Amino acid sequence: MNVDQIKGHWQIIKGMVKEEWGRLTDDELNVNEGQIDQLAGRVALKYGIAKEEAHRKLEEFCNSCTAPKPPKK
Repeated sequence: MNVDQIKGHWQIIKGMVKEEWGRLTDDELNVNEGQIDQLAGRVALKYGIAKEEAHRKLEEFCNSCTAPKPPKK
């Protein structure tokens, strides 16, 4: 899943982000709204890693996500 897809499905994806990086609060994720650069900064601060490393981990995470399936009619 690319960054644009992440932004488009943020309400669904943020639960997956919360599972991966549980130290992030709901408020932090709500403010972020799928902005990868901001999210990398928050992950870096919460986990004590470099922003570049956090960004790389987020890219890996995004690549491993699959787009949510549309609801059945």
